Amino acid sequence: MHPAPSVIIFTTLSGLGFGLLFWLGGGLIAPTGWVGFVFFAIAYLLAVGGLAASTFHLGHPERALKAFSQWRTSWLSREGCAAVAALTVMAVYGAGLVFFHQRWAPLGWLGAALSLGVIFTTSMIYAQMRTVPRWRTWLTPALFLALSLAGGALMAGQVTLAIFLLPVAALIQIVWWRRGDGALARSGTDLKTATGLGPIGTPRAFEPPHTGTNYLLREFVHVVGRRHAFKLRLIALTLGYVLPVMLLGLPAGHIVAALAVLCHVLGIAASRWLFFAEAEHVVGLYYGKRHA
Repeated sequence: MHPAPSVIIFTTLSGLGFGLLFWLGGGLIAPTGWVGFVFFAIAYLLAVGGLAASTFHLGHPERALKAFSQWRTSWLSREGCAAVAALTVMAVYGAGLVFFHQRWAPLGWLGAALSLGVIFTTSMIYAQMRTVPRWRTWLTPALFLALSLAGGALMAGQVTLAIFLLPVAALIQIVWWRRGDGALARSGTDLKTATGLGPIGTPRAFEPPHTGTNYLLREFVHVVGRRHAFKLRLIALTLGYVLPVMLLGLPAGHIVAALAVLCHVLGIAASRWLFFAEAEHVVGLYYGKRHA
């Protein structure tokens, strides 16, 4: 089983889109007229495209609107509310730049803060899950925010800032991987604690609960070989961080910048695939797929 493409597309594209909106709203760049239209169009295509992809991962996409009603307790609902607020505010701010050549700074700052809020709430959907020890760490929101800021700076054409932020994001990515590799074992969760039978012996699964697949196996039980994971991590680091920084060091040009963005997107997509494939959801213990 492999992670659903929709969640990989969602977390990759929305991070880039809202990262670009953050820098646009914060005033790092304030393009007007047709140039501004292009920047905002790219940001919205990425952000809205990512959010649209996430709805295909729902069991009933037609009920997606109901997610907004649970904002008091659900990070998914908070993410949806933050996304609508950020996109609305930034649409007004962008209209000022594109059509009136006016930068309404307070509105831009609000939109930038809301854009970061979208990334944070997205990360907390995963960071708050007790059932996935690898994700349950403050490093998860740190990684999401670092990638969004670095990718947004890259999309905004801010070479100096991107050259600084990409290595920072790479360092957080490496630390996140190293910490996550032993997270399940450190959590103390195994078949004994899961069943409550530890005091009377060491339980083992006599046979799988059923012979076919099911929702839990499709969504939560992914097994990646150690060697394959190592190769994919190298690919993610090389494409997502190393090559973009090297390309940005070359003489400026649209082709070079486009190649840097393309490499970054492919590399982050690979790291996102690993994010879900290596999740080690504890439900895998019941299927003999996990050994803490």
